[in-house]
Amino acid sequence: MEPSELAVGKRRNRDIHTEDVAGGCCRRGGLSSARRPTILGGRFMRVALYARVSTCNGQSPEMQVAELREYASRRGWEVFSEYVDLGISGSKESRPELNRLMADAHRRSFDVVLCWKIDRFGRSLKHLVNALADLDSYGVAFVSLRDNLDLSTPSGRLMFQIIGAMAEFERSLIQERVRAGLRNAKLKGKTLGRPRRIVDGDQMVRLREQGASFREIARAVGASPGTVRTRLLRGRPASR
Repeated sequence: MEPSELAVGKRRNRDIHTEDVAGGCCRRGGLSSARRPTILGGRFMRVALYARVSTCNGQSPEMQVAELREYASRRGWEVFSEYVDLGISGSKESRPELNRLMADAHRRSFDVVLCWKIDRFGRSLKHLVNALADLDSYGVAFVSLRDNLDLSTPSGRLMFQIIGAMAEFERSLIQERVRAGLRNAKLKGKTLGRPRRIVDGDQMVRLREQGASFREIARAVGASPGTVRTRLLRGRPASR
């Protein structure tokens, strides 16, 4: 074999080996990427699940959490943590698990917040807008499962404004109906609020003179320590 033919053969073998190696890398990359979760910016998407029930009497968040887990699995998201507020009204802006979620979002612990419905997350349009603005400043997306909202898209942000406004309008109607009911009850002479508790003021004074604490007096007369303290201090003569 001539030297020129030998050189050509070596080059051909080298090219075939290079193609095989490159093809193997591509195949390995394709197999591994098929098993990976959704990737954002070159890394896995981490999701925080949030659920809330207003009362623990007959309500459970398991249905919400189960649907959120299933949706996250379909999207290929890795669940970072589950935040569940139990027995807390949506009208309260400060909730333990929601506060923890926002603190973790500030630390950029996850990429997406996934909740069951918007009314599970926010108490009013103002609160929702402020919370979502904070999440956006942290670089965290927001998805509402039942409302089909993905606020990383322009159409999702538009729908959020509409649905949030309708939710606040509905809450206002409920509050107006409650106030109308209270006014009607007052007109009928009904006493509103918790009934007044009758306590023995003389007994509280005697126990206090014997050195009993406010808490001990409260247990004896069946009142709260705050009530006992207020009644005793109110009846004490002013010092000169």
